[in-house]
Amino acid sequence: MRSLMTLAVTVAALSCVAAPVQAQEPLRATVNQGVIEPMPIAIKIDSAATNASGNLGTQISKVVMADLERSGFFRPIDPNAFIQSQLDVNVTPNFENWRTINAQALSNGMAFIDGQGRLQVDFRLWDVFSEKQLLGMSFTATPENYRRIAHKIADAIYEKLTGEEGYFDTRIVFVAESGGRSKRIKRLAIMDQDGANPSYLTDGSYKVMTPRFNADSQEITYMALRDDSARIYIFNIETGRQETVGQKGMVFAPRFSPDGTKLAYSVAQGGNTDIYVMDLRSRSTRRLTTESSIETSPSFSADGSTIVFTSDRGGSPQIYAMNADGSGIRRITFGGGSYSTPVYSPKGDLIAFTKQSSGRFSIGVMKADGSGERLLTSSYLEEGPTWAPNGRYIMFFREPPGGMPSLWTVDVTGRVERAVPYPGGASDPAWSPRLK
Repeated sequence: MRSLMTLAVTVAALSCVAAPVQAQEPLRATVNQGVIEPMPIAIKIDSAATNASGNLGTQISKVVMADLERSGFFRPIDPNAFIQSQLDVNVTPNFENWRTINAQALSNGMAFIDGQGRLQVDFRLWDVFSEKQLLGMSFTATPENYRRIAHKIADAIYEKLTGEEGYFDTRIVFVAESGGRSKRIKRLAIMDQDGANPSYLTDGSYKVMTPRFNADSQEITYMALRDDSARIYIFNIETGRQETVGQKGMVFAPRFSPDGTKLAYSVAQGGNTDIYVMDLRSRSTRRLTTESSIETSPSFSADGSTIVFTSDRGGSPQIYAMNADGSGIRRITFGGGSYSTPVYSPKGDLIAFTKQSSGRFSIGVMKADGSGERLLTSSYLEEGPTWAPNGRYIMFFREPPGGMPSLWTVDVTGRVERAVPYPGGASDPAWSPRLK
């Protein structure tokens, strides 16, 4: 597994500074409408002709284009349509050539290996119609980490043209599944958000479930299911060190608090399941629920003050909320069907959930008080929503009858739905924060 690299980012007005962007009519992709026309954008990162960078410019361009296309807000233009084949990052483009192919935005750049053997990519973003430069940036990394530079470029473009935080330079931890249904192997795995660079953190000798990231992206908590027990582990991605936490017995559904100092989880004892919270510094625990029912899947609000969870205390699985100390428990869903796996948006404004009704499963969102429920996608079986760090996209897993589960994303409007290109079976995804 590759380690997190230190990525040097220099935001600069590079040597050729274009005229300032006109503030009165900025180029902007509209993100708050249910139906939009994706913005046509041209991406062209070249490699230095007499340099060891090889075809890295082309590879970076492909990753940037794929990232932006999956967002649903951009339509990358086929490079075969480009009229201007040679671009210099230090020279203003011939905008008429790009208007001819209907590009509204253009990002061009140059990839080269510097004197220390590091990959450097200088890139610009242009408004084709106003003929203004919107961004000038430079990124450096080791050559094998060119994909991270590409994700950083896609984040910068997305942020500038939508006004929202990018989410491409992130990773997914998930359960990689293989084998037949009766002998299913479930390993802890991690990969880039676009399905690239998968690696496996456990050997498959025991089953893993519900992996979750800590706020700093360096640690994962997950449940290990063995023949005689279910235990919670905390796994350090960088060092490979892991330790058990929580009580003995059936302990499951762990999730970190937003500040990473606490861990909420469920404990099944004597036919009852309750929610506990552990202070990870002192290892002291506190029981938050005491009803003779099943309480599970706790999730902290963005500010850490509230926990939502699933409970069947009312006769069917519904979503409840309580203060982080266990007080003020209140039911927030009252619709038909069964609700499970609630998780707060990083913005704190929405809760994603799974709903089972009329023989189908759906992924939906509601406001933090339970109002405004909307179902985004529905199929035979889909579960486990997890939020992108910008609070606009949700990843989940979908399983067809008799088939293997796979990962999908959907945006909060339900309009943009994409399969995550991982070749094997995959379930229980968790989206990391933006990488440092």
